[in-house]
Amino acid sequence: MSDTLEKAAAALNEKLSGGDFTASAKFAIADLGSIVLDASGARVSDEETDVTMNADADTFEQILSGELNPTGAFMSGKLTVDGDMGVAMQLASALA
Repeated sequence: MSDTLEKAAAALNEKLSGGDFTASAKFAIADLGSIVLDASGARVSDEETDVTMNADADTFEQILSGELNPTGAFMSGKLTVDGDMGVAMQLASALA
C-alpha cells in the first residue's frame, strides 16, 4: 500500500472533518491506487462509489494542496469524472 495514499487519506480526513459529505466518491490516482471518501471518512480502497474521479498523481497532489481547483482541473481535462457529477461537485465544495 502506498505511503503517499495513506498520507493523502489522512489529509482528506482532516479536510472533511465536521463536513456534511454523505455520498461516496473515489479518487483513482494513476499508477498509485484509489482513495474512497464517504460518511466514514477517507481510506485507501477500491470500493464501488457514486462517482470516480481520475487524475495523475501530480494533479491529485495539486488538488489536495489547494493549488488547483477541482473544477478547474476538470475543465482543463486534468481530472475526469465517471458517475454522479452532483456528488463530484459536493465533494469539491467540501474540499474547498
